[in-house]
Amino acid sequence: MNAPIALCRLDDFATLRFRGADAGSFLQGQLSNDLGKLTRGAILRAGLHTPQGRTLALLWLAARAGNDILALLPRELAEGVTLQLRRYLLRAKLTITNETGQLPVIGLWQPGPIAPAEGLWQLDAQRAVSLPAADEAVPHAEPMTREQWRALDIARGLPQVYGATSGEFVAQMLNLDCIDAVSFSKGCYTGQEVIARAHYRGRVKRRMQRFETLSSAPLAPGDSGQLEDGRSFRVVEAVTRADGSSEFLAVAPMAAGEAGVATGAATLRVRALPLPYQLPE
Repeated sequence: MNAPIALCRLDDFATLRFRGADAGSFLQGQLSNDLGKLTRGAILRAGLHTPQGRTLALLWLAARAGNDILALLPRELAEGVTLQLRRYLLRAKLTITNETGQLPVIGLWQPGPIAPAEGLWQLDAQRAVSLPAADEAVPHAEPMTREQWRALDIARGLPQVYGATSGEFVAQMLNLDCIDAVSFSKGCYTGQEVIARAHYRGRVKRRMQRFETLSSAPLAPGDSGQLEDGRSFRVVEAVTRADGSSEFLAVAPMAAGEAGVATGAATLRVRALPLPYQLPE
């Protein structure tokens, strides 16, 4: 890592630990992605869903030595996710523990590609997470605010699920199929039937899209409203700029006139921004 590095303390993230002989096979039967793709040094994204296919949480999975897997997710969801997964433990040989205080989550960013290193799990070409604190290994790194990190997520079209949006969206509405967080070739998992049906029946009418407001309009996950063309929207992730405007990801109908038109809601003037991936037709 010769390029300048910025560090962001992701103090709003929790760390769950799955440890035991059945850790991988247990998560394979609960989450939307294929745990066979989980490798040391890289984050694997996967959704936890209801039987109706609604996304309860989006987990960042990190493999450690042996049968030891970490899951990173917003702190506000950690207790509920732990309880949800423990219901399905039965006789599986693993333990689920919340190790948030012991394993703080640190995000790293640099302008160029991040080279693989022990103790790092790459999120993308320029970002990684470290546990424990990376500032011990990179003492002269520049600080990055949580808002700056969130802006990178939005620019990359990466959703997050919080308490205000847990259970609100089917996987495809959050573009989980576009960011390699869903496998359509693995075996069954909770919600798989609904998610697969949405995939194979054709185009999803409501998807997460990227916007910026044209005036001061602070937004937060879970906020809803109406665009100028009449489409309703629900905010997934948002960041407020210095001038009061917001850049945000929101689930909305793909085109005006489709399902989801709002009535009686205040109109928000926005400009559509591109995503770094193409949405399925």
